[in-house]
Amino acid sequence: MNLLSSPFTRQSLKTHELMRMVILCCIPGIAIQWYFFGWGNLIQIMLAVSACWVTEAVILIMRARPVFRITRDSSALLTGVLLGIALPPFLPWWMTVIAAVFAIGVVKHLYGGLGNNLFNPAMAGYVLLLISFPVAMTSWQPVVAQAQHQMGLWDSLNLVFTGFSSDGYSIQQARMTLDGITAATPLDTIKTDLRQGLTLDESQQNPVFGVFAGAGWEWVNLAFLLGGLYLIYRRVISWAIPGGMLLSLFVISGISFAFQPDGAASPMMHLFSGATMLGAFFIATDPVSACTTVKGRWIFGALIGAMVYAIRTWGGYPDAVAFSVLLANMSVMLIDYYCKPRTYGHKERQ
Repeated sequence: MNLLSSPFTRQSLKTHELMRMVILCCIPGIAIQWYFFGWGNLIQIMLAVSACWVTEAVILIMRARPVFRITRDSSALLTGVLLGIALPPFLPWWMTVIAAVFAIGVVKHLYGGLGNNLFNPAMAGYVLLLISFPVAMTSWQPVVAQAQHQMGLWDSLNLVFTGFSSDGYSIQQARMTLDGITAATPLDTIKTDLRQGLTLDESQQNPVFGVFAGAGWEWVNLAFLLGGLYLIYRRVISWAIPGGMLLSLFVISGISFAFQPDGAASPMMHLFSGATMLGAFFIATDPVSACTTVKGRWIFGALIGAMVYAIRTWGGYPDAVAFSVLLANMSVMLIDYYCKPRTYGHKERQ
C-alpha cells in the first residue's frame, strides 16, 4: 500500500520535502523584505528558527520521543521562518524567543504535535506578542531609502540584542524617517488619516505609500504572490483557500471603495499591503489547522478575507491576518461538519 504524506495532503512528497518546498517559495519574499527593510528580518528569522528547533528538541526529549527523526520533518523550521517574517525587524530578541517557545511548546506540542494542533503555531505566537507588547509589535521602521539612520548588519544585531546601534541610536531613532518623524506602516497611516478627516488622496501623499500600495510592501506582497502561485502550480497547496480569501477581501473592499472613494482604502491597497499575500498562500493554507473539504476551504478563505477587512477598517490593529486566521481556525470543525461530501452510494438525507 502506498501511504501518502500526512497530514491531509494528496502529494506523494514526504512531509519534510513539502515543508522545505514551502520555505523555498518564501525566499523571494524574504529577499525583497531584506532589500527594503534591511537585515532585521533575517535576524528575526534566524532567532525564531533557532528557538523553535531548540524548543521542539527539548519537548521531544521530555516526551521520550525520537528527536532527530521528528525534527527532520522541518515543521519547526517552517514555523520559525513564518514567525520571523511577520515580526518587526528590530523587535527585542527575547520577545522573538517567547513567541517561538509558545508556538512550538504550547500551540503545537500541547495538542500532541504535528497533525494535532488546532491553531496555526506561527500566528498564535505572533498574536501572543501583539496582545502583550502592542507598541513594539506595530512599530516598523521605514523602507531603507526613507530611513534617517542607515542600519547595517552589525547595527541591526546590536539593536535586536541590546536596543542600541553601534553609534548609540535607539530603536525609536532607527524608526525615524528622513523628516524626523517615527514611521508607521501604510495600513496604520491610512486608517489614522481617514479617522482624522483626511481624504484618501490626501493621505496617499505621504511618502510611506508607493505606486499602488505601501512603499516596499507592494513588492514584498508581489514576491509572496509569485511564491504562492508556484506552490499551487506544484499542487503543494490548494488554490481554494487563497482564492477565497483574496476574492472575499477584494469584493468587500471594492464595494466599500465604490461607495466611499475618498473615505476607504482601495482593493489594491488591501491586497498588496501588510501580510495579505503571506497570509493567503503560506499561513491560511496550513493543512493541519485549515478545512479539508473543497467547499469548506472556500468558506474558510472567504471568512478570513472578510475578517481581515473588518479588523483593518474598524478594529484596533492596522493589520489583521493573524487574528483572522486564528478566528477561522476556531471555525474549522463547524465548517467541515456542514460541508461534508455525501458518501458515494448514499442518498442525501431528506
